[in-house]
Amino acid sequence: MSAPHDERQEHLPSLLLERLHVREFRNLGRVDVEPAPRLNVIAGNNGQGKTSLLEAIYFAATSRSFRTHRVAELVRHGAAVTSARARFVERRGALPPLAREQTAAVEQKRCVVRIDGNRPPSLSSFATRSPVVAFHTEELALSTGPASARRTLLDRLALFMDPQSADHRARYAQALRARHELLHRGGGASAQAGAELDAFEELCALHGAALTRARAAAVEALGPELARAFARIAAPDLTLAARYAPGGASDAAQAREALREHRRRDAHRPSAGFGPHRDDLVLELDGHPARVVASQGQHRALTLSLKAAETAAIASVRGVEPILLLDDVSSELDPDRTAALFTFLGMARGQVFLTTTRRDLIVTPGVPASERRDFHVEGGALS
Repeated sequence: MSAPHDERQEHLPSLLLERLHVREFRNLGRVDVEPAPRLNVIAGNNGQGKTSLLEAIYFAATSRSFRTHRVAELVRHGAAVTSARARFVERRGALPPLAREQTAAVEQKRCVVRIDGNRPPSLSSFATRSPVVAFHTEELALSTGPASARRTLLDRLALFMDPQSADHRARYAQALRARHELLHRGGGASAQAGAELDAFEELCALHGAALTRARAAAVEALGPELARAFARIAAPDLTLAARYAPGGASDAAQAREALREHRRRDAHRPSAGFGPHRDDLVLELDGHPARVVASQGQHRALTLSLKAAETAAIASVRGVEPILLLDDVSSELDPDRTAALFTFLGMARGQVFLTTTRRDLIVTPGVPASERRDFHVEGGALS
């Protein structure tokens, strides 16, 4: 006898955060949350802990913060340890749901992670197990700001497509710093220094070429999703295209030769003139640089489209819809921006956590009451 068919279950996201336990995180002392399966609206005044709650979810899923690279900053003032523990449930078609508990903690300024009480093989395997995508105020400058933000977006996607890309990126950065220091000390003047320089450039070439290939693949996956998202969020009569502008080379031998040729100039530069640290994701509207021709509203729509495309591309690679974290979505919303936001939310097929100072703006007639939950944060406490 087959199990009764539940049509409602088919509409639930494929990845759910069922429970979250946060301890001594930023200005959150002790918070326990049982979210709704579809939409969770977290309201409150600024500085009360709304963003910290989203950050705790992100930390439990990835071992990282979307606000800082220094994990020690996550520990509440006066506390010695912070932790975020999340129970995720992954629905896998006809197979039984797969539940797991992920924990990330900061102890003595070190990040410690566990999956079901066990250490994962690597941080990359931990960070890709339960995918989340965060959209916060700093990312409003994705289309207008420095290339580093766009490189970070590509690296997040590359992590799911090629988990080794994170190791290549770290090793490249380490070797590039060592090369830079050696050049600035006059490296290469002696045979020993020249051999060291050759060794560092070999590492830069090998890992830099691998990183270039990973980012090129990420752009290829992102591009079609970005065009589709922008057509829905902004205007169907405008064409948005994304193009990879590599600062390095995908061939290690070519990269090695270029680094050798640039030694003299790089010795007098703040950073090397060649390599993937100079990569960019070029965005074009109807063939023109979006940075130059896009209006303020189009830039916001472009940023939302980038996040929608990132979400869709990760879902395609990972096989589950990422959980979406939207911070401070009511900030400076006018009617056009509100329409873009709700178009974006309508495209989201995963579980959503959204913070706002204006709960009245978050009107979701298409979401059943059983699938939405509203929370209020005040003084680091959730109600």
